[in-house]
Amino acid sequence: MLTNNQTNNLDKLIKDFNFSGSKEYKLIVVFGLLGDFDSFEYATNLKKFINNNQNKKIDIFAIAIGNEIGKDKFCNFTGFPKKNLKVVYDNKIHQDLKVSQGVDVGLGGWINLLIMLSGINSFKTIKEVFRGYTGDRNSKQIFYDDDHINLFDLIKFPGVFFKNTCGDGYLRPFELATYRLINMLEILQNWKDYIINNKYLPQRGASFILNNKNQIIYKYFSNDILGYSSTMEDPLAFLSEKCK
Repeated sequence: MLTNNQTNNLDKLIKDFNFSGSKEYKLIVVFGLLGDFDSFEYATNLKKFINNNQNKKIDIFAIAIGNEIGKDKFCNFTGFPKKNLKVVYDNKIHQDLKVSQGVDVGLGGWINLLIMLSGINSFKTIKEVFRGYTGDRNSKQIFYDDDHINLFDLIKFPGVFFKNTCGDGYLRPFELATYRLINMLEILQNWKDYIINNKYLPQRGASFILNNKNQIIYKYFSNDILGYSSTMEDPLAFLSEKCK
């Protein structure tokens, strides 16, 4: 259960950013930095969900730490709708909602991030990193035969490579790791636009589904890098479950 203060702050966020929507449900996603691995991956999955569920009875809104330049690049890269994403310059909203700020050992955002990437106080991270290399029979594939994969402009290959080496119909070995490397390259190439302040690198996110009476019917607070869902093998399973 959320506290009264958290509920009131979520209501205020919805009003302040006009996240009213017209459908029966709405999903409010609180990203960390625009340039966070989770933000990129989550936004891309949400874009696919929107494309595949045009008639679904849910509006999807998001808020992230960033600026308008970063927002434009983020939406162009991930496909997340610009009109449904708002950016803020600090993590006050995250604090108001009691979203995890990640590890803080007092040595700056970079050190805090590296500590979390090692799995300290970010227990799902190592498992999720390994899943990217080993594959997952319980997850959907990412790349398809006609996709063109480009790494550093040095390594280029078609998506059918994964099919030819490991089959298809599931998340193949190295497929998720390749996808995350593509995201990482985009972030590094546009670092100043995506990462407006290094101190927010450890900041985690949260997700809330509300009904048409603005009652919260689902909530999830992330504590881990690469842990934006409770079911990372099917990150958006909660949408189908809660908004049938």
